Amino acid sequence: MIKSTALVSAFRHLLKRQAIRRSSNGAAVAQNPSFPCVDAHAARESRIIASSLSRSSKTTAPSTDSGPEPPYARPSPLSYDVYHHPFPLQLTYSATLPSFDIAYETWGTLSPTRDNVILLHTGLSASSHAASTQLNPTEGWWEKFIGPGKALDTNQFYIICTNVLGGCYGSTGPSSIDPTTGEHYATRFPIVSMFDMVKAQFKLLDSLGVDRLYASVGSSMGAMQSLAAGWLFPERVGKIVSISGTARSSPGSIAMRYAQRSVLMADPNWNNGFYYDGLPPHTGMKLARQIATITYRSGPEWDLRFGRKLHGTNTPGHISSSEPSRTPTLCPDFLIETYLDHQGEQFCLKYDANSLLYISKAMDLFDLTQPALEQLGMRSSQPSFPPSSSPPATSQTVPFPKSHLPPANPAPHLPELANGLSPLAPIPTLVLGVQSDILFPVEQQREVVDALRMAGNSRVSYFELGGVWGHDTFLLDVLNVGGAVRGFLS
Repeated sequence: MIKSTALVSAFRHLLKRQAIRRSSNGAAVAQNPSFPCVDAHAARESRIIASSLSRSSKTTAPSTDSGPEPPYARPSPLSYDVYHHPFPLQLTYSATLPSFDIAYETWGTLSPTRDNVILLHTGLSASSHAASTQLNPTEGWWEKFIGPGKALDTNQFYIICTNVLGGCYGSTGPSSIDPTTGEHYATRFPIVSMFDMVKAQFKLLDSLGVDRLYASVGSSMGAMQSLAAGWLFPERVGKIVSISGTARSSPGSIAMRYAQRSVLMADPNWNNGFYYDGLPPHTGMKLARQIATITYRSGPEWDLRFGRKLHGTNTPGHISSSEPSRTPTLCPDFLIETYLDHQGEQFCLKYDANSLLYISKAMDLFDLTQPALEQLGMRSSQPSFPPSSSPPATSQTVPFPKSHLPPANPAPHLPELANGLSPLAPIPTLVLGVQSDILFPVEQQREVVDALRMAGNSRVSYFELGGVWGHDTFLLDVLNVGGAVRGFLS
């Protein structure tokens, strides 16, 4: 709940906004322009305050958008399990976390020998609720991929999905209470890495008596984690599935995520991360989500889905002499603008802002090239090749399929990435890329495949998918993504 001092300050701020619009005699109001898209931020702030004052939980209305948007709704705390690790966790960039919780959900039946486990890694903002359960019948973010006969076949496998370390859906993150102070961590929370997230997941597996995974499966950020799991614990990972991911965050992706963090941190309500007793940075979160949504989809899809259609009409935005002229405004006119506005509005109070900052930064820091790993002092349980050595001789004999020839102009860091990925050489790996993906372009998936083959992995399968859904193809293309995953796992 928002503290009374914060409420007083917020109300004064709103009153100032209203006073600015009034002239001394009240006569000039009608002459000033109106911007409903800007006023919406103040209206949202009023709703947050009113909700806090009435001590009622604000329930987000279900989306009325007809597009194929996957649900990322906050799960109920009663619908997932929580593993508590009471011991310190060594971190990549900081000392330790004194203890941590990991929220997780499961599907299928664990075999008597505990050898049928698939660890499903999530994207940046997803919860552990990947599919519906008896405790939570709401559809999950990978609902059509999990179940009997589906890509992750619950007749064969026991699937575990966690909310990552640093998240806000049951696992320890910036919004959690620091046991040493009794207050929210906020930005006192340490910087975490993909490796830290995976180590926490494997502590959960240890508690469940799972010595070895049948497969480590992930998409987007989860694809990074699936590779990290194989790198950290190659003897404990039977197969790897990496969908629309990378082994080395590119400058383009880093720039996109930095822009999101910048607008979020520029929101005065962010307050250096200490907003838990006040108003959350809802405006910054909305703008950050709008930027992210642009990277999740593709221009061709939006051409088909929206074209230049205008908001409030059913006609395209071309000039027609049979229709009355429409005066443009500075607020959304085009359907694509209202779509971005809707996506930001739905997300801005659903996810913790600090979690977005920390987890997106962990994505930026991910780099499996050998020099980067050595700089961090990282050690796999299987030794990598020293920097001075060449890739294994077997890399010269691994054939490239006709669908993916060796790069004509390989990136300078490719040999370093091959050296870094050498612990994954014995692990069968499936890599999927999407040609319309602008967040993780297919060149990055091809790079992972090339590096793995140079490292001596002769059991790499690679599929490059078409379609117009962009990065979100992994959430939507059940036929091609699901078919490839199911075939590889079985």
